[in-house]
Amino acid sequence: MFDNENTIFKAVINHEEQYSIWPADRENPLGWRDAGKVGTKQECLDFIAQVWTDMRPLSLRKHMESVAQA
Repeated sequence: MFDNENTIFKAVINHEEQYSIWPADRENPLGWRDAGKVGTKQECLDFIAQVWTDMRPLSLRKHMESVAQA
């Protein structure tokens, strides 16, 4: 399915603001929500590369911010 060039995907995001792709015709995996992009696998991967500029999980980013402010 993930290797089929005819599959339409969607970008999904979890609570830690980590991105992935998922087949558009399937229900999102538990804990993931739509990230606003539907298209070919490459279009979704390009979207993720453009918007996911900080790969650290949200909890780590918040922790590092709190340590820096202390």
